[in-house]
Amino acid sequence: MPSPIRFSHVVLQTNQIGVLRDWYCAMLDGTVVYQNDAICFITFDEEHHRIALIDPGGLAHRSGAGSDPLRAGGDTGLHHFAYAFKGLGDLVEVYEGAKARSVLPYWCINHGPTTSMYYRDPDGNRIEMFVDNFPTMRECKAYMEGPAFAKNPLGVEFDPEKLAARFRAGVPAAELLAIPE
Repeated sequence: MPSPIRFSHVVLQTNQIGVLRDWYCAMLDGTVVYQNDAICFITFDEEHHRIALIDPGGLAHRSGAGSDPLRAGGDTGLHHFAYAFKGLGDLVEVYEGAKARSVLPYWCINHGPTTSMYYRDPDGNRIEMFVDNFPTMRECKAYMEGPAFAKNPLGVEFDPEKLAARFRAGVPAAELLAIPE
């Protein structure tokens, strides 16, 4: 069976298209391709749309997010979707821009192969914003196949404010992305 050539888009059901549209456009520097009362298509790159928001009417709000970042309150379905950024500087800019709009990540963790910040949109859907910690996918995969990842496949949490401050102070990205022992 052939593998897909890329991630195309995600579709979210909501009763508040305008609120989610504004949130995703701000978080991803996105633009609206098309919108009516029942659907909105958003992109941030060359793809025709990366996010579609649909309002089928009468949806119940997703049940509790809980305090555990890995659990969605017992709901089945989508856990999160992830967006990769070019480098740590871009991830820090996203964090600082979101923070300026009072949007803070609920979980920040260096997974080993990635450094990730997780956010909840206004409907409670979770998104991961991350950078790869290694220069190549081969090195990321090798880390995941190695003993350090097997010992701690979840990773090590970090304070995004401290990470941003250290980055702005000139600490090299390679040092900031290295998973603590």
